[in-house]
Amino acid sequence: MTQTIEEPQQRISPDAVKVWRMSSLIEDFIAYVVLGALLFLHHSYNWVEWVGLILYILIILGVIHSIYEIFIRPIYQQRTWRYDIDERHIQLKHGAIKKTHLIVPMTKVQYVNTNQGPLLRRYGLATIKVGTMASSHDIPAIPVKEAEELRTRIAFLAEITETDE
Repeated sequence: MTQTIEEPQQRISPDAVKVWRMSSLIEDFIAYVVLGALLFLHHSYNWVEWVGLILYILIILGVIHSIYEIFIRPIYQQRTWRYDIDERHIQLKHGAIKKTHLIVPMTKVQYVNTNQGPLLRRYGLATIKVGTMASSHDIPAIPVKEAEELRTRIAFLAEITETDE
């Protein structure tokens, strides 16, 4: 007898795109400040020419990377993220190019928590972290109220008690 598991249908919040874009903007800004400082030092101290060439190449590659990380990746990441939670499994499915479909049995879940950074908090979102003995898995960008309900539901289904955490 073959048992089938239905594909996950739950989506993460569309605001995830904004959060990921802002996060990439902050990371890229820091990288450009560092590259700008190195470029300034290169011109101030007359470093060898190949150092300047490498810095300019890094800036060009950084711009290409920024365009991808800010404008393309967040949209596809949000569109492909699916999750589902039932009595026996937690399913996580994501990825457009590198596809991942992870099924975590409830019997293997050891802890579950929610967390928020400043960007997630600004948009009323939270990330659920589900831990097993071998690893941990995230469900990103869930509305806070829904994330708290899912955390409680997973803890109940996995039979996690206060002393287990």
